Amino acid sequence: MTDRFNRILNRLNETLQPQSCLLQDDSALHAGHAGAAGGAGHYSLKIVSEQFDGLNRISRHRLVYDAVGDMMHTEIHALVIIALAPSEMPA
Repeated sequence: MTDRFNRILNRLNETLQPQSCLLQDDSALHAGHAGAAGGAGHYSLKIVSEQFDGLNRISRHRLVYDAVGDMMHTEIHALVIIALAPSEMPA
């Protein structure tokens, strides 16, 4: 794992205190893409947090972007987000 990857994870964990946080670095899949040329990464995230309870998808994504906001467009080019409340997880 890279320092950037760990910084993203740390920000998400500190800010959202998730029950589950699965971050995947998809940057290698985007080699040659214009966004990859600048060195920013492509990531996929599945995160489960009580902070998402009662929020719509846009509000949940906003919380995630707030956690990593200063990293967007400099270190993170793309972030695919699945944000769930614990009550939405299968039993």
